[in-house]
Amino acid sequence: MGQERRSASYHVDRDILDEQSLEDLAQRLDSGRKPHLTERLKHSLRCSVPWLKRSLVRCLPVLYWMPRYSIWDYGMGDLIAGITMGIVQMPQSMAYALLASLPPVFGLYTSLYPVLVYFFFGTSRHISVGTSAVLSIMVGSVTERLAPDHHFLMRNGTNVTLVVDEAARDSYRVTVAVATTVLGGIIQVVLGLVRFGFVATYLSEPLVRGYTSAAACHAAVAQLRYLVGLSSTRFVGPLSLVYTLGDVCSRLHQAHVPTLVVGLLSFLVIFSAKELNASLSKKLPVPIPVELLSIVVATLLSHYIHLGSSYAVGVVGEIPSGLLPPRVPQTSLFREVIGDAFAMAVVGYALAISLGKTFALKHGYKVDSNQELVALGISNTVGGFFHCYSISSSMSPVTWCGIIHELCVISAFIVLIAILKLGPLFQELPKAVLSAIVLVNLKGMFKQYYDIVALWRSSRIDLVVWLATWLFTLLFQLDMGLAASIAFALLTVVFRTQHPQYSVLGQVPGTEIYMDMEKYKEVHGVPGVTIFRSSATVYFANADLYLEALMEKSGINISKMIAYKKRQEAKQRHAMRAAQSSDVVFSVEEETGKRKETDRQEDISGEEWDWAMRENGTVFVIPEVQNGHSSWEYLKGGDPDMGTLGSASELDGDTTTLTSSCDDTLSRDQERLSLGSLGKWTWDIHSIILDLSPANFIDTVAIKTMKTIIQDFGEIDVDVYMAGCQASVVEQLEQGDFFSDCISKGCLFATVHDAVLYCTGKHEALTMPPYDCVLVTKPTHTE
Repeated sequence: MGQERRSASYHVDRDILDEQSLEDLAQRLDSGRKPHLTERLKHSLRCSVPWLKRSLVRCLPVLYWMPRYSIWDYGMGDLIAGITMGIVQMPQSMAYALLASLPPVFGLYTSLYPVLVYFFFGTSRHISVGTSAVLSIMVGSVTERLAPDHHFLMRNGTNVTLVVDEAARDSYRVTVAVATTVLGGIIQVVLGLVRFGFVATYLSEPLVRGYTSAAACHAAVAQLRYLVGLSSTRFVGPLSLVYTLGDVCSRLHQAHVPTLVVGLLSFLVIFSAKELNASLSKKLPVPIPVELLSIVVATLLSHYIHLGSSYAVGVVGEIPSGLLPPRVPQTSLFREVIGDAFAMAVVGYALAISLGKTFALKHGYKVDSNQELVALGISNTVGGFFHCYSISSSMSPVTWCGIIHELCVISAFIVLIAILKLGPLFQELPKAVLSAIVLVNLKGMFKQYYDIVALWRSSRIDLVVWLATWLFTLLFQLDMGLAASIAFALLTVVFRTQHPQYSVLGQVPGTEIYMDMEKYKEVHGVPGVTIFRSSATVYFANADLYLEALMEKSGINISKMIAYKKRQEAKQRHAMRAAQSSDVVFSVEEETGKRKETDRQEDISGEEWDWAMRENGTVFVIPEVQNGHSSWEYLKGGDPDMGTLGSASELDGDTTTLTSSCDDTLSRDQERLSLGSLGKWTWDIHSIILDLSPANFIDTVAIKTMKTIIQDFGEIDVDVYMAGCQASVVEQLEQGDFFSDCISKGCLFATVHDAVLYCTGKHEALTMPPYDCVLVTKPTHTE
């Protein structure tokens, strides 16, 4: 088929490729036999040494990069960086434990066990896992909901005053946190095994940055009570941030002044020192451990000034030395925390994979999203047995140090030394100092508000996603906020595909390239052909809009044309019967006037009358019989008795001669006459090409729309072709019963240029007259 169709007007030295030609070519190239299902199953279950090696490396990525690690090149630098990272992470983990409403020592545990597990199973080489401000807030909401202070009230000796049994409360909160962490880890492992990692593709950068910016607000508000010395209750659920902030502000007059002074001084000193550290980073061989120096100085001052006993400033309290033995989580709590565990599993994964992919793209390697889920799940599950709570990527150490994740092992050993030997030394550390450390480390997240200005200039849609994510997370808490943000981001995608850009294409002279005629003035339209393209896939949400845009761009209102055509057919059918009985000249307008009252009785709208009466002058039909064939001459505005010979160009399309040898051809000729009176002559556009190259799928609604387009335009003698369909789209068309006796694969072409060559060549062949045309016309006389 492709070898037989060429166009002389578009000089081309290759065959025109339609879908049938492509299928024949594919069959010739694909000489191999496709394996049967049983053969593929046997091949997938076949065990070999290379397969075992690949599977082992996939499960333990450490086996891939560890043999390639050069101790001589990187050993000393990584050792110094790892020690620095451990020194930074130690006070931060203690501070984040306060966000989780747990004793600070459990933050140290969380920075030890899960880090070692992730070292073997994680695929990201540049993220530091451990305590996270976001997950610490989520854990704190669960622990305070299931273990509030009023559940652990006891009498203070002989005094009738009720006080909180902090030891019992903290013990039960640890139990709740451990149960939630283990269950969340199991959920992550299961999701990783079922290939749930694809959800990471829905986490765009504006969404993640807006989410973490809102999480920074949650963390800052949660630390206010420790900074000002208030024992306010943490609210949970929607608007909890607003309630917590309102409660703290309403009780500021009850703030503990010594605690407030310690907190503000610590914040100012740490913030100033870190700014100085950042400005001198290029001159210093090793960054100054500001947080570590702060807690050392604060602990010494608290010990010698007796801040805890003399001024009632809240201190860390007893920190047991050594490691606690592993403990099986309390499974009876699983039912109560399953919702929170699932939310933490998804949020923790979202934070880790978004940061991991950012560093992987920067350093040129790939992160396995499903393996990351498994790695985080195993880390949380194992860590839960050793009194740890949920982990994720910690943004502060990575952003500050810019190091690779092999150093986490070195930092874990620094934390281990602190647990074994240094824990009791920090018993007099004020909690306000830890709150100040958290607030200062949130600076990087708060700087993300500059994204608003950048997104305003680059992409308004991404700005809307950023703001909506930020607002949802502030109002609906971290778990529901993430779900609402993802849903909103997907809605923006639907909105953009529902309202794509529609364009009419023209040819770049001398090439096979077709571009938007409105944007590029150098391209030229193909005479008689409208090439229509949508910038998005056609599917159920935009199928109707696609048809409306096609009619608007082509200038053809198909519904009005078909309605008027049917009405004119009935009128002219009556006129033709009268013409067949005598060779006289008659006027269609006269017949129209006779049937005017009948049409009014048929309740014709005003708009249809407007279309029906757009006849500039009288249309005359002159029947002639030559050699058994009927020749019909249509004159628009003229006198049949007086006429002049002329060409079609001189008549400007108002006069044409058509030949008919059967009733079907006569009926088709009548359609041309009736549609011409609409003001858009049908022979101006004889073909429409739908460029479907942007489409990657097509659903049943779109298939029906394509059928409607082909059938409706076919009724007015406009052929419709489709070009650039991908193989998957063709398969979906076949499955949707698109092809039939009326619609064959001959209307599908490989490229737009192939379709142009075919339809122009076909029109040239059909428009060659089989006889000499006699055109008679005379201008209409006006009084």
